[in-house]
Amino acid sequence: MPKADPRLIVALDVPNALEGLALADALGDTVSFYKIGLGMLTGGGLALAIELKEMGKRIFLDMKLFDIPATVEKATRGLAQYNLDFLTVHGDPHVVRAAVAGRGESETKILAVTILTAMERSDLDECLIKSGAVHELVIERARLAFLAGADGVIASPQEAGLIRALPEAKGRLIVTPGVRMSDGEAGDQKRIATPAQALAEGADYLVVGRPIWQAPAPKIAARRIIADMGKADGINSRFH
Repeated sequence: MPKADPRLIVALDVPNALEGLALADALGDTVSFYKIGLGMLTGGGLALAIELKEMGKRIFLDMKLFDIPATVEKATRGLAQYNLDFLTVHGDPHVVRAAVAGRGESETKILAVTILTAMERSDLDECLIKSGAVHELVIERARLAFLAGADGVIASPQEAGLIRALPEAKGRLIVTPGVRMSDGEAGDQKRIATPAQALAEGADYLVVGRPIWQAPAPKIAARRIIADMGKADGINSRFH
């Protein structure tokens, strides 16, 4: 029976901290790493992050910060005091540089968002994003984020291998949402892969939310994903 795999990050995309804590309790030692995002911010998300960290869990705070440099630096400095493991910001170089400055001596890793996995070319057109294939823009944004000091990037499994091939990606993290089992529903994700495929493409960590917390038996769902990850054991994560 698969144990916790440190490469699996479970997204606690539930309404509030009480439900998040209940889900973490149900998953027990099957999961060691959790993501808490904006959806739970007003429901006690930061308090939950601190509580889970004190319980020995690793925490990914998915805030996707974006603002002028001074504001991003100040916000990052405030969050870094909790020594959480990952913090996301948008991948614009000025944002990444400000977050790295705000992080200071904290061990919190700054992860840059390239292009959200729920977006495709038509969405980018609507947002007036410059022309070009999505994967090309993702790679370009990842490279610029690395040069600005990002510890890693958030990218879909479909771009993980291309990013891993960048010289600038050496020693950096690739964290991939958009992970689904082969028999699962894609939902609003448009650039997806199975857990084993994502790891084989070069991902270091996988973020999985709805396939686990919406499942009738979340612990069984998590174990299925961990078992699928085991199919890629020839590709060992560089950052456990």
